[in-house]
Amino acid sequence: MMLQHQTHLQPIMIHPRTSRRSFIKGIGAITASGMFPNLLLAQGAGKKVALACIGIDGKGASDAEAAEKNNEIVAICDVDRTRLAKSQGKYPNAKPFTDFRKMLDEVKGIDAVTISTPDHAHYPAAMHALSKGKHIFIQKPLTNTLWECRQLHLGARKKGVITQMGNQGHTYEDNRVVKEWIAAGAIGKVKEVHVWTNRPIWPQGKSAIIKPEPAPESLDWEHWLAATPDAPYSPTIHPFKWRGFLEYGAGAFGDMGCHLIDAPSVALGLGVPSFVTATQVDDLTEIAWPTGSIIKMEFPGNSHGNVTLTWYEGKQPDVTTSDGKKVPGPPYLPKFPDIINLKEAFPHKDPEKSGQVSAGGWFIVGTEGVILNKSDQAKDPQIWPMQRRDEFLAKPPAKTEARSITPGNPQQEWTESIKLGKEQAGAGHFDYSCPLTELTLIGGLAMRFPGKRLAWDSAALKVTNDEAANAFIKRKAYRKGWEYSADSI
Repeated sequence: MMLQHQTHLQPIMIHPRTSRRSFIKGIGAITASGMFPNLLLAQGAGKKVALACIGIDGKGASDAEAAEKNNEIVAICDVDRTRLAKSQGKYPNAKPFTDFRKMLDEVKGIDAVTISTPDHAHYPAAMHALSKGKHIFIQKPLTNTLWECRQLHLGARKKGVITQMGNQGHTYEDNRVVKEWIAAGAIGKVKEVHVWTNRPIWPQGKSAIIKPEPAPESLDWEHWLAATPDAPYSPTIHPFKWRGFLEYGAGAFGDMGCHLIDAPSVALGLGVPSFVTATQVDDLTEIAWPTGSIIKMEFPGNSHGNVTLTWYEGKQPDVTTSDGKKVPGPPYLPKFPDIINLKEAFPHKDPEKSGQVSAGGWFIVGTEGVILNKSDQAKDPQIWPMQRRDEFLAKPPAKTEARSITPGNPQQEWTESIKLGKEQAGAGHFDYSCPLTELTLIGGLAMRFPGKRLAWDSAALKVTNDEAANAFIKRKAYRKGWEYSADSI
């Protein structure tokens, strides 16, 4: 359960199964270490926020465009000079850089920073921005290692800045509605959650390989690597396929987990699991995430009871028929409860014939019914069976959850919070999104130990029943001069 968050002075998340004493010991005893929040003054409702954008193409371009509304972009950074030049045409008054450290060190007057890079570069970019006292917005997942996620959380709290994870669905109306439904007893007592995605849609497993070759002239490869050790450029990694590699991405779970698990997490106050088991892992390699997996997470002591969440990603291995033909394996999917009429729920798929449903979605199972959502984010959730839906929605529950001040635009929610001088209730600030990211990364950790039920101590940031797993909590090596921690900023 997350304590109600009114300002950035509130405590970091405390899970119901974690004692306050062990929490303080594990998180780092902020006040004991001298890490008092450095409160930043509000910008003022009429003042524009001066933004610097790290990563300015693709998602970075849309993040910058959304954040710029009623604000000003004063600096931009991208490791690809061609992309940088293109963005200069759009933001002619912004100073361009290929090194975000140089940008943050040299440009005066930056208030806040958007970070829209590959996953491995989120942490050093964010920590350097925090060292300068800047508000930060980071695309999901916040980091791709558990240690970095915790250090990021501590660093942000130390600096007292306004934070946000780029998770559009977290601003949606239905994200709140699902919680209100469950609180009002729409499906009775919650028992389990099932979440599926068709990701990865990029190479993982044995198909994720490295083909060293000279980097394009326009690319500053060393700064693309950021804090990770030296490695050769490979077109199989950059610009798009990095997500499938253990060093640079967080796999399908990291990519989609923050989207898909967001609404169930909000509705049930899941926090972080106590136990996690990878019941299925296909084709994990020394450098790449698996092609498919099933992960079971246990949340004993949750306010709704002993809740479990099962994650399904990718597809089953291809099958070769007796005549030598290769048939693509079906997607990993949960068994849908009988009270869901699949043909009506997925009218364009006819699952009973095709075996297909939506590319991603989730359902929450209760003693009196099911809530089904058929997209990556909370959009048009449905209560099943239909009779219970009709009866319940004849008199829907009151709106008790705080709504986003900018639905559909987390970037603006963040900049408006900066102007108001406080994080908004229900927003995707780090007190919520760091534990959500941690949840996804624990799923990735379990994939390295198939079949093993790992016991996770979030306060201590360690697996308590398998010491070998703790070797993957932190990145094995950092480039010299790129070491960051909450204590050092």
